Amino acid sequence: MRPFLATCLGAACTAALALPPGPALVRPAEAAAGSGAARTGDLPGATQSLPLDGLGRRAAAPHGPTVREVSSGTRRPFSLVGVVWDDAATPLPGRAEVRTRARGSGRWSGWQNLATAGEDAPDPGAGEGRGGTARGSTAPLWVGASDAVQLRLTLTPGTTPGPTGGVDAASPATRAVGVLPHGLRLELVDPGPDTPALRGAPPTGPEAVASSAANAPLAPLGATEIPAADELAARADLAAVGGTDPAGPAHIGARPRIVTRAGWGADEMLREARFAYTRTVRAAFVHHSGTGNNYTCAEAPSVIRAMYRFHVLSSHWRDIGYNFLIDRCGTVYEGRAGGVAKPVLGAHTLGFNNDSTGIALLGTFEETAPPRAAVTALARLTAWKLGLHGADPLGRASMTSTGGDRYPKGTVVRQRVISGHRDGVKTECPGALLYADLPAVRQTAARLQGR
Repeated sequence: MRPFLATCLGAACTAALALPPGPALVRPAEAAAGSGAARTGDLPGATQSLPLDGLGRRAAAPHGPTVREVSSGTRRPFSLVGVVWDDAATPLPGRAEVRTRARGSGRWSGWQNLATAGEDAPDPGAGEGRGGTARGSTAPLWVGASDAVQLRLTLTPGTTPGPTGGVDAASPATRAVGVLPHGLRLELVDPGPDTPALRGAPPTGPEAVASSAANAPLAPLGATEIPAADELAARADLAAVGGTDPAGPAHIGARPRIVTRAGWGADEMLREARFAYTRTVRAAFVHHSGTGNNYTCAEAPSVIRAMYRFHVLSSHWRDIGYNFLIDRCGTVYEGRAGGVAKPVLGAHTLGFNNDSTGIALLGTFEETAPPRAAVTALARLTAWKLGLHGADPLGRASMTSTGGDRYPKGTVVRQRVISGHRDGVKTECPGALLYADLPAVRQTAARLQGR
């Protein structure tokens, strides 16, 4: 069958991408407070949200994929791209790819895949959704400063929902139909410029004060980093999780240096104000962010700010999904707010967010090996974080699924204390090459704990 191509060029697109003149901007003040006023604070950034409903709801051909392509130039540059839709339980029936035009040079990138990210999600009933419901989404992709984008949707027969909401590839009707989910939107995220002059300044606003205070006594109010501490000093971190310094041996690894949310420039007005906690941390789930490997270490804070905006404003989560992030140079960053030593409830492994922590290495590691510095930092972080909660990196923990595509709700699973994302749900995350490193990470983390 001949592919269906719908193309629109320029800031105002035609029928395939129906927009008002110029892309719609979702600013922090609009999203967080429901106001139409522009945000002019110290942490600028914006999300251009482009409706794709104009693509229609055509059926895919029974004998091959249908390709739909849209293009858009933008008035504001962006650095991260993703696709979202209304219902998180509805899969995208096929593959989404983008290519972008570099700002300044005018050169177009090659086509890049937007990884499926439905398993990086809040647990059902976890109270996320910013007053509504969490959206379905691809993984966001870091593309660098760009001023135009093309999106290609390849709708493959046999990947649409079956009668129970899952994929029913055996159904003739399923094979013949590829229906786009409702509310399909292309999200173009500008993380805003880095603002090193603001670092170290006293936090302003109740949200920023609360986020910083949650890391007491590990760091003073307004700190841009939590300093590294040796094994003996790390025992005192037990006070941050409500424990006491044990009189006997404690299996706690040295605390790594951690860049705080203030350090990477989190706009605390975006997130849900209330922190959410689980009971303890019995396991760590390791992820790759799926944002690609085309970033420098200096750009890592911008990547995280963009991902934060995508998770909160585009996907409708309460905060960034991961508890920690690690860049290619081995720098550890605080993720979801609430205190790095505390059992903060994340949105990273559908069905197993309770009693776990989520750690994402920035990058995509299915075919590219993770940098050694990042893997080493992962071992050090897990030795400290799991040690605070008495977890052995070489052990297993019995965890009860709250519902997902691999384990139904109520299933008790003996998960490894350091697990890959794919151990909890059906996904390729954290990528084959990072997953292959996890046995060595467990051994190193246990050694660092003195086991």
